[in-house]
Amino acid sequence: MAAVMGRESTQLAPTRSELINMGLLHTLPMATPGTQSLTFDRFMLRAVPELDVPPVQKRRPKPQKAG
Repeated sequence: MAAVMGRESTQLAPTRSELINMGLLHTLPMATPGTQSLTFDRFMLRAVPELDVPPVQKRRPKPQKAG
């Protein structure tokens, strides 16, 4: 998926975590992602027929903790 979007897999990790937390994605043995619905891929193709990938944006640095 990352290669299709022109991204590194580490750049998609936060999105993957959000999908897991929302219950839309789960991790199978050997860290292979899976969906809760067997037809989720078909639903996504209907809902988003053309993938519009926004340009990569630099993240703001995390604030330093005082201490």
